[in-house]
Amino acid sequence: MFSNFDFDVIHRSWFYLFSTGMKFTLTLTLTAMLGGILFGTMLAMMRLSHSKAISLLATSYVNLIRSIPLVLVIFWFYFLVPYIGAWIIGAPEPIQVDAFSSALITFILFEAAYYCEIMRSGIQSIPRGQVSAGYALGMNYWQMMGNVVLPQAFRNMIPILLTQTIVLFQDVSLVYVLGSVPDFVTSASKIAQRDGRLVEMYMFVAVVYFMMSFGLSLLVRKLQHRVAIIR
Repeated sequence: MFSNFDFDVIHRSWFYLFSTGMKFTLTLTLTAMLGGILFGTMLAMMRLSHSKAISLLATSYVNLIRSIPLVLVIFWFYFLVPYIGAWIIGAPEPIQVDAFSSALITFILFEAAYYCEIMRSGIQSIPRGQVSAGYALGMNYWQMMGNVVLPQAFRNMIPILLTQTIVLFQDVSLVYVLGSVPDFVTSASKIAQRDGRLVEMYMFVAVVYFMMSFGLSLLVRKLQHRVAIIR
């Protein structure tokens, strides 16, 4: 079955794949994770706000984003961000936005909707007695959230946040549709088309994604048991 396969193409190109493609993929994943968690935490606090207008605004955003396929959001932002930026600053021509910045904005805004729901459940898991105790000590809302609720919510939600980050790592491969982004899949595709070895390269990409995602999933599972013991 594998007699006609040329796996030497992997040996010849692995350094380029990991030094360029995987480096880009991991950079985009980690940066989007941090931005998504920050924005998602803000959305979660807005959803839990006593102001109906603020809560409705955040809820509408989350429901809208979670109802749209990610690949469409990638396309929209890649082509519309230059025009939106020009409209905001009043420029006569679309502003130049590189593919990395466009993809980063897309993933932060998209993943924030999912991180929001994770953080909202984490915040709601904190006993109301601790919130009341924070107010009794003279803390205002922001002090209570920053010193009492959010630290515990983050600790409780670490396994789920990391699981969502694994999903984000896999979703980053969708930037392949843009063609100009040097992620791992795009880099492998260029080599595959150049050498005419599509099957070998895409098999290698699948194996790499499986090993990394499965390995990270095992680490998350161990971390989940440790967090459960700490509780």
